[in-house]
Amino acid sequence: MKNTDDPIVIEQTFNVSLLEIWCAITELNRMKEWFFKNIPSFEPKVGFETRFIIKNEGRIFPHIWKIVEIDPEKRIAYNWKYEGYQGDSVVVFDLSQDKEVSKLTLTHQVTEDFPQNIEEFKRESCLQGWKWFIKKSLKDYLEK
Repeated sequence: MKNTDDPIVIEQTFNVSLLEIWCAITELNRMKEWFFKNIPSFEPKVGFETRFIIKNEGRIFPHIWKIVEIDPEKRIAYNWKYEGYQGDSVVVFDLSQDKEVSKLTLTHQVTEDFPQNIEEFKRESCLQGWKWFIKKSLKDYLEK
């Protein structure tokens, strides 16, 4: 992913309250159910930082998240990067009400290019990953 790419935007509606979505995206035990099982800690407050490792096909990706913005039950934004790799980005989860349903809009904006020779850092890989997390994993979790 490069900073000249359009941001990745994934929208999904849910038949649950905004509070239920908010809890799913900000409470550690709930996040482990649909997002990453090995997140060691998480607090929805500006300045909070967490690190954890994801392994894929023999490669190690040390995730570093730092909360940069929060508006309870409306928005949470992370600085998202990987220790040992070039690249930086911001991931924003925006919540809104649309008639009878709640809506989550995820926006992933690259601020510094990621290595283009690593499959996981290609735009299509990131897009497919976010679609799976939001449209499948989170949706299944919230509507079970």
